[in-house]
Amino acid sequence: MPRRRYAEEFVQEAVALVQSGRSVGDVADSLGIPHGSLWNWVSRATSRSQDVRGAAPDQPSGPIDPAAYAALQRRVAELERENEFLGKASAYFAGKAQRKP
Repeated sequence: MPRRRYAEEFVQEAVALVQSGRSVGDVADSLGIPHGSLWNWVSRATSRSQDVRGAAPDQPSGPIDPAAYAALQRRVAELERENEFLGKASAYFAGKAQRKP
């Protein structure tokens, strides 16, 4: 079976529908195209937009400040200690609640 070619305008409109919030499956079914093709188009469009911007929004775009990094490491360590304490406290109180008649 030969591969089907789609017009670039059609591809862009299909990708825009997915980026507007509709699911890939819904858009692919309504347009009568394979889900895998639409996934590839969306993936390609996303990577192209990241190439234009330089980095994804959640990635740092410049050098990392050592002081800020150290502060974040301290905060993570503090939260890990708090989480460990809360885990022990909840285990203690869960055990205490089971011992009551």
